Amino acid sequence: MDRFFTWFASRISFASGQPLTFALAVATIIVWGVTGPLFGFSDTWQLVINTGTTIVTFLMVFLIQNSTNRDAAAMQAKLDELLRALATARPHFIGIEHLSEKQLEEIRAALERESGGHTDGQGPTPSDSVEKLLERY
Repeated sequence: MDRFFTWFASRISFASGQPLTFALAVATIIVWGVTGPLFGFSDTWQLVINTGTTIVTFLMVFLIQNSTNRDAAAMQAKLDELLRALATARPHFIGIEHLSEKQLEEIRAALERESGGHTDGQGPTPSDSVEKLLERY
């Protein structure tokens, strides 16, 4: 089941991001709008588009979240491998994505201080840190 859902979610996510899919969605809305006078702008006519768009939106949320989760996990694995492979990298950063938001903010602030960037309005700014890094290379 998991393998099928991953395959299905990947295909739907890819297809939903295509220009043709967008064009079909726009065409659907145009056809619906044009048929309004034909159906007298009835409650049923409105209910059709409301129900259809609600169902599509509801299902797409899960498919997009699945795709996002897989992409984030793959990216994290790649970053962890880089940390592991580089001799000068600090491997204790591997897995920090599992920390709390507060802990991650503390680490980010410490890294900015370490690199010479300060977020307190005094001293170098984060952009100064980037310039400093670029000068090294």
